[in-house]
Amino acid sequence: MLYSIGKIGAWAIAKELGMTTSMRWTSADLDSLPEDGKRYEIIEGELHVSRQPHYYHQRVCGRIFSALEIWSGRSGMGEANLAPGLIFDDDDDVAPDVIWISSGRLVSSLQDDGKLHTAPELVVEVLSPGSRQEHRDREAKLKLYSRRGVQEYWIVDWRSRQLEVYRRERIELRLVGTFFENDDLTTPLLAGFSCKVSEFFEGIPAN
Repeated sequence: MLYSIGKIGAWAIAKELGMTTSMRWTSADLDSLPEDGKRYEIIEGELHVSRQPHYYHQRVCGRIFSALEIWSGRSGMGEANLAPGLIFDDDDDVAPDVIWISSGRLVSSLQDDGKLHTAPELVVEVLSPGSRQEHRDREAKLKLYSRRGVQEYWIVDWRSRQLEVYRRERIELRLVGTFFENDDLTTPLLAGFSCKVSEFFEGIPAN
């Protein structure tokens, strides 16, 4: 079914024909998109659409959130959340899989619309299948989070059961290590946090 008016109609027609468009999307446009279970995000004015995630994708998100939230409860330094709305600007509007944000930053970032408007310290994206989705997380979102001030970025691959850590060095996020199941994950961002990487993949069959 095609959407009948304006930008939504143009996008739907282009999608049906397998075409790309040069139109620049904004946060306001997201309100016109259908409530169809897909995740719609905007990065530098480009619309990114994700299908409903795999069961194991969500399980990994939940386990990462749990580990961060347990540490947060002990430290009292902040809190984790799952897929919050994160609006940097009209043309940068995303929903990362998991975030951790300090209490001080949360006060200024969370606005009346229920969305975060400045970068959390930590962002986690769990890879979804497909080259387009992987490109979004490894390139488009890496550049976005670098540009917008995220301090640390984790890219998690539940299929290969590994985790890449990107940490801010001056003005950009750089890869500082790849962690595997038997590794202990620590970070200077979260003093005292430690977790065996295998805990994130518990209950997921090995390939």
